[in-house]
Amino acid sequence: MSSNRRDFLKKSGLFASAFAFGSLASCNDSGPGSSEKKDSTAATASTVTEQPLGDFGLQLYTLRDDFPKDPKGVLKQVAGFGYKQVEGFEGPNGLWWGLTAVDFKKTLDELGLSMVSSHCDTGKDFEKKAASAASVGLKYLINPYVGAQKTLDDYKKLAEQFNKNGEICKKNGIRFAYHNHDYSFKALDGQMPQDIFLQNTDASLVDFEMDMYWVVTAGQDPEAWMKKYANRFTLCHVKDRSKTAKAEEHDASVDLGTGSIDYKKVLKTASQTGMKYYIVEQEKYENSTPLKSAEVDAAYLKALTI
Repeated sequence: MSSNRRDFLKKSGLFASAFAFGSLASCNDSGPGSSEKKDSTAATASTVTEQPLGDFGLQLYTLRDDFPKDPKGVLKQVAGFGYKQVEGFEGPNGLWWGLTAVDFKKTLDELGLSMVSSHCDTGKDFEKKAASAASVGLKYLINPYVGAQKTLDDYKKLAEQFNKNGEICKKNGIRFAYHNHDYSFKALDGQMPQDIFLQNTDASLVDFEMDMYWVVTAGQDPEAWMKKYANRFTLCHVKDRSKTAKAEEHDASVDLGTGSIDYKKVLKTASQTGMKYYIVEQEKYENSTPLKSAEVDAAYLKALTI
């Protein structure tokens, strides 16, 4: 989250009330054409094991300057880029951006889009939001940000709140998740806050949306965390990080495929450890525009095989 996004959350109330291969065995053939057989075997194995990522979504915060001006028009462009899913965020006009939940869903249906999830202010009218989200088929409501806490007990209290949010979502037939930033992947008193979140929440109530950019920004390995907590990270933000960004630099997202994160490798691990939803997010656009970057990001994921 950039400083601009923190400002946005403060203005909208979210910040104040918010309380992530083995190699082929070598061939023993020694006769003529043995190397040809190896190459053929390797190519066949690659063809069999690699496949397209499948459907992926866009976090609409990527288009935060364009979307509020013309929600329907922007969604039409998003569908045209090849996205099949979207993830919302709560702004000044609520979860549905001035439309009713039913009208918002109707627009998505007409465009062949589904709204998988939405970030929202979980500290205000959450039961009402969960019922509304469930009524139009969302799978998740997500807490987007809680901020760095002063003590480990503070993180444990947040985990308790996540469980309560999860209970509310479960009653409505949907799921609750928490979206990480870098602070939960930085040690406090010898412990990782993200461990506290995962170990003190009920897996039947709480999932996690891994923002892979922030895990990398914190100096951590997304693959290691997904393997450690298989099936707990069920959504992810696919956001690339500039190759030239300094360790302390936060606002350094770039078009997918141009940054430092090996998403071919990372998303393969994600697919093997319980990841269900892959959601593009970008917050900075060097020599581009949000819409152009969203189109480039979609083209990258459409071509990606894992």
